[in-house]
Amino acid sequence: MSVGTIMQVGKVYKIEFAYRPAITAAVKELPDRQFRYADKIWEVPVQHHIAVKAFAKKYDLDFHIETGVEPVTNFVIPPLPELTINIPTKRPMLPWQPGGVAYILKNRRVIVGDDMGLGKTSQAIIAIEGLHQLGEASYPCLIICPSAVKENWVKEINQNISKKGIVLQNSIKNTFMEYFRVGMSQFFIVNFESLKKYFVDHIDEVPKGKQLRLEHIHFNKKYLDFFKAVIVDESHKVKSIKSQSTKFTKGICIGKETILLLTGTPIVNKPMDLVSQLGIMNRMADFGGYTAFVKRYCSGPKEASNLKELNYKLNSICFYRRNKTDPDIKKFLPDKARQVISCELDPVHRKEYMHAQADLESYMINIKKQSEESVQKSMKGEVMVRIGILKNISARGKLADAFSFIQDIIDNGQKIVVFASLKEVIAKVQERFPRSVRITGAEDGKQKQAAVDRFKSDPKIDVIVLNLKAGGTGVDGLQNVATQICFIEFGWHAAIMDQAEDRLYRTGQHSNVMCTYFLGKSTIDEWNYKLINSKREIANTVTGSEDQTEETFVDSVMSLFAK
Repeated sequence: MSVGTIMQVGKVYKIEFAYRPAITAAVKELPDRQFRYADKIWEVPVQHHIAVKAFAKKYDLDFHIETGVEPVTNFVIPPLPELTINIPTKRPMLPWQPGGVAYILKNRRVIVGDDMGLGKTSQAIIAIEGLHQLGEASYPCLIICPSAVKENWVKEINQNISKKGIVLQNSIKNTFMEYFRVGMSQFFIVNFESLKKYFVDHIDEVPKGKQLRLEHIHFNKKYLDFFKAVIVDESHKVKSIKSQSTKFTKGICIGKETILLLTGTPIVNKPMDLVSQLGIMNRMADFGGYTAFVKRYCSGPKEASNLKELNYKLNSICFYRRNKTDPDIKKFLPDKARQVISCELDPVHRKEYMHAQADLESYMINIKKQSEESVQKSMKGEVMVRIGILKNISARGKLADAFSFIQDIIDNGQKIVVFASLKEVIAKVQERFPRSVRITGAEDGKQKQAAVDRFKSDPKIDVIVLNLKAGGTGVDGLQNVATQICFIEFGWHAAIMDQAEDRLYRTGQHSNVMCTYFLGKSTIDEWNYKLINSKREIANTVTGSEDQTEETFVDSVMSLFAK
């Protein structure tokens, strides 16, 4: 197997190889050799072709005689087009978003690669509506996304345009098309794991030793023809050509004129990650086909070549990206923003939650029957215990969705701060993300600082998980390396949460901070978060002591459940 490549480009040989001391020493002996640090390759003038060919033969490097003229100047990416039509929206687009929408309207099959927090979801929704305004067939639109953000898509559709979205579920498996026909929904949302259930009739038995191919999969043609456009959120999840999700997504998108792939990380490791995504959009021909793409852009020991050219072609044909650090964008972003992800509890924890909620409701009713105030007050400690049980169940039930989100942040090359309370939940986070450190009540001051220092300086540490009490205050330095903070569990008071958020939103932070809250759908989380927001502007020092505030909270919960 070759350890590297040599390719003639213009008047030089470009030499690239996996690091070997002997090869490195030998390449330094080639006449007029130069090392290009920006591209991490060696160059030798073509007049020394005899020496270069001998070097290639001795060290088993692939030698390509292909010639081509590399542009003297850098590839210049053209600016995004201007949006020239009026698309009715419920809220104004942010200043940088019209250009993205215009690009989608022009190119139709596009990877929207904007940085996290710049509104890829909004741009996709508005672009689909824009196509509709232009008389193009864009409804009904299918949205394929991770399970954790299905409900968020419903909310975003409602907040952006005067259309509706619905999540596919068993109760409407055979009737969801009627929702479009009667005007009840224009967007239909499904997670990757459910594609087979809703869109595949059957799969042929694959011969032993063979891989599943697209022709083995038989789709429900009626459902495929029903959708005029497809949005694939977090499309890097279908970067593997071999995965079933990729094949299902590809089959669903065949023949569609509008296909939008949303991802802040279209390339997780190397250009090969783009192959399946370009295939899903039917864009591979624009790059010369599979063989030509791999040969041109996936060569060398790093399986990455001609990257500037690839970047230029992607931006010219089917891709755009803006970063939060761009000065023209950063000036419009808030210093700190919050987002909520509604998580569906898994069936086991949902059942456990319903039992615990029924138990709490029954207990509340009994409290209301007590006539003496002293009796009611003595029972409030028991109420807090039972409320804690509900929060415990919800925390455990939403871990799958939380982990999916955290993994996306890591895949995007970012570190993330995770807050929780329960020892069990913190342990689960570290089990799922072994490249992590923690701060809980069990560590002394030196261990606490050591965890912060490792998170700051060790590139192999992606996650720091903190207990709200132990890590919500008195921790400094995380802001130097992270902008993402999330809460699997949260406290009762706004001030507690603000202090936790301020582990990143503090002096030394030079970027915008995103705070993400995971709420169990139809659980006490939703009410708790609403309460926090309603009191956020009032500090604990104004509302009273912690005991008084907590007592008021219990009274509110009693009113919530005992009706």
